[in-house]
Amino acid sequence: MSERDSAIVENRSEIVFLYDAVDANPNGNPLSGANRPRKDPVTDQAVVTDVRLKRYLRDQLEDDGHGVYITSTRNSEYAKTREEMLKDSLGITDPEEVGEDAFDGFLDNAVDARYFGATLSIDTDDEGIIAAVEDQLPDHLTGPVQFSPGKSLHPVVENEEYNSLTSVIGTQEGKEQGGFDLDDHRLKYALIGFHGLVDEHGAEDTNLSEDDVERLDTLCWRSIKNQTITRSKVGQEPRLYLRVEYADERFHIGGLTHDLDTVGNDDDARSYRTVRDVTLDATGLLDRLKDHDDHIERIHLVADSALDVEVDGEPADLATALTGWFGEDRIHEIDVYDEHEETRP
Repeated sequence: MSERDSAIVENRSEIVFLYDAVDANPNGNPLSGANRPRKDPVTDQAVVTDVRLKRYLRDQLEDDGHGVYITSTRNSEYAKTREEMLKDSLGITDPEEVGEDAFDGFLDNAVDARYFGATLSIDTDDEGIIAAVEDQLPDHLTGPVQFSPGKSLHPVVENEEYNSLTSVIGTQEGKEQGGFDLDDHRLKYALIGFHGLVDEHGAEDTNLSEDDVERLDTLCWRSIKNQTITRSKVGQEPRLYLRVEYADERFHIGGLTHDLDTVGNDDDARSYRTVRDVTLDATGLLDRLKDHDDHIERIHLVADSALDVEVDGEPADLATALTGWFGEDRIHEIDVYDEHEETRP
C-alpha cells in the first residue's frame, strides 16, 4: 500500500491560472512553417496548449528534486525511450525485486504520472523488469489534474520588429563577416488564462494526495518564473493563481476563466504592451463564486500586485474582495516561496 493512501484527495478543486507574455512567443506552432505564436483565427486570441504548460510543470518538478516519468531532454545527451523512462520510474534494478506493489512504487517515484496520467503500454522484447511488472500496469492512466488549452483574455498582435533580425557572425581572422535573416515571431503582449480541474475520482487511480494538490499552489507560479528562460520564452510572468477547493465531491462550477475579462474594447487590447496597460475585470468571477458559496470549502490564491483588478467598476484587491464575502477562515493567501518547501521530496 502506498504511503499516500491515507491522504488521497477526497474533494474536487478548480483552478484559474493567469500569466502574461511580453515580446515573447508563449507557444509556437511548428506546423506554421516559422513557429509562429498560436492564435485563434477567428478571435485573434493567443493560444497555449496544455502540453506546453505541463512541460513547464514537469521541468519545475525535476528541478525541485521530484521523480518525473516524462522527463526533459535538456539535461541529457539523448532522449530516453518510454521503456527507459518506465524502468527509471519503477525504481527497480532487478526483475527479482518486483513485488505486488510495483505499480504503487511507480506512482511514488513519478509525481507527474500522479498528476497528469501516463501511457504505460510498452512494445518491447525485454524479458526483464518490464515483463515482470506489465501485469500490474494499465495501458493508459488518466490523470486527475487536467488543464484546458490556455487563451489570452483579449486579442493579440505580433510585434513586427522581431520578425526579421540580422545576426552578424564573426568569422576567423581574414575572412569576411556575413549576416542572415532569422524569423523571430513574438507577441507584443498576451495575458493568458488557463482553466484546470482536480478530479477526486481520478485521484484514486493515481494515488494523488492532498500534499500533491497543495504543491500545485506554488508549482504553477514558480514554473513560469523559473522555466521560461529560453530566448523566445523570456518575458513571461505569473499574475494570478486561484484554486477553489470544493466542500463536495462530484461538484465544480466550471469554466471560471470565462468569467474574467479585461477592461476596454478589442482596439484597446491590441495596443497592450505590458501588464501596466491591463486591468482585469474580476466581477463575473466573484459573482459566480458567491452564487455557489455553499459548495466552497476554501479558496487558495496568490496575485501579483502589478496586475490591476477591478470589481463592479472599482479598483479592488482580489484577496480582500474574496475575504469580504467568504470570511478570513476560507481564504488562504499563498506564500509561494515559503510554502513550496513543505511539499519538497
